[in-house]
Amino acid sequence: MNIQIPNWLIILGGCGQIFTALIYPYIRHHVFDWYNDVKQLKPLNQEIAKTYGRYIQGLNFSFGLITILLPSDLKNESHLAIAITGLIAAYWVGKVATQIAYYPMYDIPKKRLFKIGSYGMNTLFVLFAVVYSLLFINNVF
Repeated sequence: MNIQIPNWLIILGGCGQIFTALIYPYIRHHVFDWYNDVKQLKPLNQEIAKTYGRYIQGLNFSFGLITILLPSDLKNESHLAIAITGLIAAYWVGKVATQIAYYPMYDIPKKRLFKIGSYGMNTLFVLFAVVYSLLFINNVF
């Protein structure tokens, strides 16, 4: 299967991932009041939660940087391209599935900015899942 995925779309996905990494602390602090919730945990659990938050932020940033710097390499059908695009696709497909399955049960604050932001972020997550899934499929087939 030969799907033509333009580099500009791949780079847009990379920029979007870096954006999610940069906006992540704002969302945790201002939208979800995450830090006050974490303070209620035992000290070790606080550090674990903070560490996983940093992992998420670091992965989003790293995936974006790899994508921006190496868009052609991500579609060259090499074993490494298959592995990287498969990893990133699984990451974002899992994120979208989690959003659909679990997050609708929770309310985000009713401010208009946060409501618009949630639609924007979900759109980005779906974009990432689609772009990397298409790259993976193109690399495998």
